[in-house]
Amino acid sequence: MVKERMQFCIECRKETRYRLQHTLCKKCIKEKEYVFEISEAVCEECGERVNIPGIMDKNAQEIDSQYREKEGLVTVDDISNLMEVYKIGKAPLSLALGFGEITITRYLAGQIPSKKYSDIIRKALESPAYMIEKLNENADKIGDTAYKKTMNAAKGLEPLFALSEKMLLTISYVFRKAEEVTPLALQKMLYFIQGIYMVLFNEELFCEDCEAWAHGPVFRNVYEVFKNFKYNPIDDTRFSMFQKRFNELSENEKEVIDLVVESFGMYSGKTLERITHEEKPWIDARVNCIAGEPSNEVISKVAIRQYFLEVAEKFDIRNVDGIKNYIRSRLEVTSTANIK
Repeated sequence: MVKERMQFCIECRKETRYRLQHTLCKKCIKEKEYVFEISEAVCEECGERVNIPGIMDKNAQEIDSQYREKEGLVTVDDISNLMEVYKIGKAPLSLALGFGEITITRYLAGQIPSKKYSDIIRKALESPAYMIEKLNENADKIGDTAYKKTMNAAKGLEPLFALSEKMLLTISYVFRKAEEVTPLALQKMLYFIQGIYMVLFNEELFCEDCEAWAHGPVFRNVYEVFKNFKYNPIDDTRFSMFQKRFNELSENEKEVIDLVVESFGMYSGKTLERITHEEKPWIDARVNCIAGEPSNEVISKVAIRQYFLEVAEKFDIRNVDGIKNYIRSRLEVTSTANIK
C-alpha cells in the first residue's frame, strides 16, 4: 500500500496532501553563479511550499550532483568504482595517485575534489596504462602487497582495451539496458547490432570483425574479455568505468542497440545461436567445415550487410515488432529442421 503524502501546511493551518515538483534555484559557489534544478514539496490545496523531512538533504545532493556535472568533476561513485576495479583501498589509492594519504577518504565523505585531482582520478578510471604509470611512479609510497594486487588488476584490464572504443561503449550500453547477459548471448547481440546498424545507417558501428565459430558468430577479442564467465551471466565491474560515457554514442547507435536488446535480447544465447545457424553469413563462412569443427574464418561485413538488407526487404527492422517477426520466422525454420 502506497503511503499518502501528508504534511502540515502553514498557510492552510492543517495537514494536507503535497506533491514533489522541480524548481530552479540560483547559488553562488566559489564566486561563480549557477542555476540548479532542485525538488520542492508543494501543498495541493493552496500551492504554497511545505517543509518535509529530508528535503534539505535531498536538495544538497541534487546541487552536489549537478555542480560536479557542470564542472566535469568525478562523483563519489566514480571513486568507489575506481577502488573496486583496481582492488585498492582508500589510503593506498591516495598515495598511488600522488595525493595526501587521506585525500580519497575525504572525497568519499563528500568533499569535492579540485579539477586537477578530479582529472587524475578520471584518467586512472578510464586508462589502465595511466594507472600502471602512477603505480610505478609512486611505488615507494604504497605497501608491496597493495602495489602487486593493484598492478595485477590493472594488467588484467589489458584485454579490455584491445577492443575499440565503440565496441566498449556498445557492450557497456547493452549491460545497462539488458537485465542479464551471458557471453554467448552478448556475442550474438553484437552481431545483430552490427548487421542492423549497417543496413539502417550504411556504415559499421564498430570496426571489429567476427569469426564463424562452431557456436555462431564470435568476436574473438570480446571472447577473450569474458571467457572466464563461461555460461554464466556477466557481472563485470571493469565496465563501470564506461557508465558515464554513453553520451559518446550517437542517438542512432543507441536506437539500434535498444532495438536489439528489446528483441533478440529476450532470448537465451543458445536460441540466438540457433538463429545465426540458419543465416547465410555464418553458413557461407563455414562451407568447408564439418559440424562442430573449429574455424577462425572471418564473416565479412559485406556479407553481413547484404544478408540484413535482404531481411529488411521482408521485415521492418526499424522497429521491435518487425525484428520479432523475423526472429519468429527463423525459429520456425529451426523447429521444422529439428522435427525432420
